[in-house]
Amino acid sequence: MGNATTVRKINSILNLCIAAVWVANGLFCKVLNLVPRHQQIVAGILGNEHSRLFTVLIGLSEIAMASWILSRIKTRLNAIAQVAVVAIMNSLEFILVPQLLLWGKLNSLFAFLFILVVYYNEFRLNKN
Repeated sequence: MGNATTVRKINSILNLCIAAVWVANGLFCKVLNLVPRHQQIVAGILGNEHSRLFTVLIGLSEIAMASWILSRIKTRLNAIAQVAVVAIMNSLEFILVPQLLLWGKLNSLFAFLFILVVYYNEFRLNKN
């Protein structure tokens, strides 16, 4: 197995892992409401009146992001979109509802690490 083959395999594995993060957060945490804190975060940012609907829509969008990742269509645009979405979502949460985050303001560190993985996977490992 040559170096290029190894890099392609690592890229593919990371794609699956990144997509799994989006599915876990979208489907399990938001759509199925297995982690009610996510709806509380949405309510804290957008208001309580339609927080369940918004939480489900956000969850479905995250599932769509996972589908886009797995489709391998316009991967660079996808990576840029992921970075932007994660940065914006986590900035809003950091500023508006840090008390609702699992690790408080430390969540931003995990978001940053996720952004680095997405960036590295697309712009360093993906040679397509």
